[in-house]
Amino acid sequence: MSVKKSGAEVRLTGVGKRYGKVTAVKPLDLVIAPGSIVTLLGPSGCGKTTLLRMIAGLERVSDGRIMIGGRDVTDLSAGERNVSMVFQSYALFPHMSVRENVAFGLISEGMAKASAHAKADEALVTVGLKGLGDRLPSEMSGGQQQRVAVARALVLKPDVLLFDEPLSNLDARLRRSMREEIRDLQQRLGVTVVYVTHDQSEALAVSDVIVVMKAAEIAQAGTPRTLYEEPANVFVATFMGEANNVKGTIEAVKDGRASVRLDTALLSLPARDLTPGPVDVVIRPEAIRLHPAGTPNGLPATVATATYMGAHAEYNLETLVGRLFAIAPEADALRKPGDAVVLILAERGTMVVKP
Repeated sequence: MSVKKSGAEVRLTGVGKRYGKVTAVKPLDLVIAPGSIVTLLGPSGCGKTTLLRMIAGLERVSDGRIMIGGRDVTDLSAGERNVSMVFQSYALFPHMSVRENVAFGLISEGMAKASAHAKADEALVTVGLKGLGDRLPSEMSGGQQQRVAVARALVLKPDVLLFDEPLSNLDARLRRSMREEIRDLQQRLGVTVVYVTHDQSEALAVSDVIVVMKAAEIAQAGTPRTLYEEPANVFVATFMGEANNVKGTIEAVKDGRASVRLDTALLSLPARDLTPGPVDVVIRPEAIRLHPAGTPNGLPATVATATYMGAHAEYNLETLVGRLFAIAPEADALRKPGDAVVLILAERGTMVVKP
């Protein structure tokens, strides 16, 4: 199948959505680079799916303009925008063969049946389903059905491919496999992808850029590494993977470094434009190192729970700044509940953030 090697830019300017007095999406600006995969991530009700549906043309905007490939599509219907959407349910026709499902959109647009079926077979090759066009959807696994839905979207040669929670119906192992396949397919074809999920691991695995949404607006947008290691606030920090959030005090700032007090521990961390005073400190579980009691310059703690997880151990630790969750690699030397330890916090994974 001949597919364009560079997707279209998507540009949202002041785009918002209201339902009566309820604001589903506050007016926002967002630019999605051509040929990239951008994930809208956030909890239920944050506005991410509404935003996706506005890009698709399935919801009319209340404010702002939407440009796709330099063309103003704000007032165009879904069928006039040259975008394709893969739904959470896949929405395959059970009485049609896989080939007929993939060819359906082309035939609806007026293409001859034989030509549409030939292009459908090419699309099935692209997604790794060569020779399976005669099967019914019910004869396919969940992962194969998901690929059929992707093939049906790709065969229309969209400027933008939209995914709405596409892996939520799959088990954990298959989700891991399918997110790798989606990422590989997107990179091979160069299509622009906008992807909605509430799963942080999924977002980290597939995205060039993640847009974290909270309460109908963008909380932060950036690369997966930026959002994980440099979150703008406590919400982003705690939403992007496991994180402990405790209160500390910046005692001094010098040359971009902050001296941060956590009970008996004094940390030197990037100040991130914060000034002396009370501050939130986010600590990733993997940044916590357990040392013997009496180790200087650390945070005294008592082991509350210890769980053997095979390749690592998980701990809940009681400290004077609150309970902390830690992941430690030394599973062979498992600590026991009640053990006194001292916590040393690695700089990577420990950060001061705005509340």
